[in-house]
Amino acid sequence: MVTLGAVTSDISSATDFSPAPRVDSEVGPLRTVLLHRPGLELKRLTPRNNDQLLFDGIPWVGRAQEEHDAFAETLRSRGVEVLLLSTLLRTSLEDQRARAAGIYAAVDERQLGIDLADALRSHLSTLVPSELATVLMAGMTFEELPAAEGGSLVRHMHQPHDFAIAPLPNLLFTRDSSAWVADRVAVSSLVMPARRRESSITDLIYAYHPRFAKTSRAYGAHSAPLEGGDVLLLSQGVLAIGVGERTTPAGAESFARSVFLDGLAHTVLAVPIAQERATMHLDTVCTMVDRDAVVMYPAIRDSLSAFTLRPDGAGGVTVDGPSPFLDAAATAMGIERLRVIDTGLDAVTAEREQWDDGNNTLAVAPGVVVAYERNVETNARLEDAGIEVLRISGSELGSGRGGPRCMSCPVLREAL
Repeated sequence: MVTLGAVTSDISSATDFSPAPRVDSEVGPLRTVLLHRPGLELKRLTPRNNDQLLFDGIPWVGRAQEEHDAFAETLRSRGVEVLLLSTLLRTSLEDQRARAAGIYAAVDERQLGIDLADALRSHLSTLVPSELATVLMAGMTFEELPAAEGGSLVRHMHQPHDFAIAPLPNLLFTRDSSAWVADRVAVSSLVMPARRRESSITDLIYAYHPRFAKTSRAYGAHSAPLEGGDVLLLSQGVLAIGVGERTTPAGAESFARSVFLDGLAHTVLAVPIAQERATMHLDTVCTMVDRDAVVMYPAIRDSLSAFTLRPDGAGGVTVDGPSPFLDAAATAMGIERLRVIDTGLDAVTAEREQWDDGNNTLAVAPGVVVAYERNVETNARLEDAGIEVLRISGSELGSGRGGPRCMSCPVLREAL
């Protein structure tokens, strides 16, 4: 068997004195964030499988790690506590219940057959938490399986480098598998086959890591498709949910009903977006950069609409619209209008910078955002509008089509 090794991480263990998670907005001062430093799972990408695993290219992993380290350090320099998913996962797997849940989610009996699946589960149950965490994230090929006992058609008919357990290179984008709304966490129901198992990892972290022992759920991973990149907390009690390639109308409605029932929101805007890779989530075309300001792809500024959902007082919802998104958002937020900062100066520049995640910024405080340095025109427009831009490199990180917001799941923000 090939030894995969441990994933590097530098976060100290959480204590019982950590402040309780809570997120009520997109721009409140960021205090704690969940990131995933790219690791061995990215080294599994090849020209043969990168499309299936949702990457547009083969990243230089060492450089991607350097870029991610710089991203994390930029956040720390602004007083943000950085939690690393790999460390949280290893700690969680010290609980036998978490180990059982992780192994169950990783081993697909339909692919491997009963006998091989049982043998693999038995093997994984012998691994120490760090080794098991590596397998759950980076996967396992058939040549890395434990030595065979008896014959197996499944083994014979797979190539050595085929995946017995698929890797999860998109773990890098921690925004998508979970999102916090007030003091509750929504564990996403991911729609793409290459990403579905990511939710099982975040699910067991929130269930079994001591840091999140008292966490309640706002949504469950087995519900209708909903992804965190489509969820924007416009203001306290007001959510926008993109409906397109990754989040379905049923997912948006189910989530709205859940947050209404829990008293987490009074208005949810369901925002239809194009079902294509360039606009896979709402945060690829629009993110908040200040209390009353968004950076938005200009091609959709006037056409983006929203259905307004509110509780009907009897456990159901009312649905109004559609109406222009910017108008519906301002009304729900109780402000006169949303300031809009366009991506780029012309149609070609705007399209290029939207593809390169120019709209996908992470606010660390009102009027302060992290953005990829390559989006020169968009960053200049942001600064002209009074927004401080903290630039980071993303030449390799961006090969999976995700920017600073995609790569971060805020766990604690101060109230505005």
